[in-house]
Amino acid sequence: MKAVFLPGGSTVSIRSVPTPVPGHGQVLLRMRASTICGSDLRAIYREHLGEGPEAYQDVIAGHEPCGEVVELGAGVRQAQVGDRCVVYHISGCGLCDDCRAGYQISCTGPQRRAYGWQRDGGHAEYILADERDLVGLPDELTFVDGACVACGFGTAYEALLRADISGRDDLVITGLGPVGLALGLLARAMGAPKIVGLDPVTPRRENAIALGAVTDIVDSTDPNAADHVRDLLGRDGARACVDASGAGTAQKLALQLTARWGRCVLVGENGQFSIDASPELIHRNVQLIGSWVTSTVHMAELLEHLVRWGLHPSVVVSHEFPIDQAAEAYQVADAGRDGKVAIVQ
Repeated sequence: MKAVFLPGGSTVSIRSVPTPVPGHGQVLLRMRASTICGSDLRAIYREHLGEGPEAYQDVIAGHEPCGEVVELGAGVRQAQVGDRCVVYHISGCGLCDDCRAGYQISCTGPQRRAYGWQRDGGHAEYILADERDLVGLPDELTFVDGACVACGFGTAYEALLRADISGRDDLVITGLGPVGLALGLLARAMGAPKIVGLDPVTPRRENAIALGAVTDIVDSTDPNAADHVRDLLGRDGARACVDASGAGTAQKLALQLTARWGRCVLVGENGQFSIDASPELIHRNVQLIGSWVTSTVHMAELLEHLVRWGLHPSVVVSHEFPIDQAAEAYQVADAGRDGKVAIVQ
């Protein structure tokens, strides 16, 4: 089968490898859609960085897989051939408290392996997955919808749950890439009356408005950006703010725009910033929360909500490529000017 590898240096390698055979408790899925995530670009495509969860080990790339079960291994208990499934992209030990709560992302056991990072991922014609990592895809949603949920929309949903978003709260989002768009679309479905988005890239701001992910937009490079946001909200900020950029300046801006007694969630990775804890955090009674991916439980919940809301995550996908054009797909994704990029079959 054809498979995509990321040797670093902003390059893509397409190789022919044997189609895997499912072992005990495993299933083989024919891949239908596998989207590209910003973490793939940052930590694998450009150069190999990190240890532990970010230690790419020359496996098939792609940690946002969605496909159809075509073969069952011995010991599979529920999955059936023909099932449409999202693959939760971290396979944990299954025994620690985090795994038992569905948060395999936070598993610290030595058996933890992330698809596309330490075990073969979804940028291939087939993927081998442990049955416990499957989340059923409702018939009303497409395979591209499911791939978007496998990481991006799942991550956004978890952040909004941590922010306790509802119709009571306006929301500020810093960073309007695919996760920022997901945050806005989900927050509107969850009842947020006003959503202000900030981003330095004009096409991204325009796309967020066109998709209805935000009600108002502000150029984050404007030196008066914070004042513009406060003018739009008519108060000292929003009761809920989420940073999806991973940039330190934007993370700090999100905190500054969080109103007294509000919640600020950081979901974008790798930024650094400093604060004066007493006036900026403690005296304003602001909650600063880190959120990393989601759980299998919340992912299944989100898929059900999407059907009820009539929301298709695939609206954030601006480009689709076949596997033979994976190099072009990564170039488009890495340019950072458009929406989500998907490899489809």
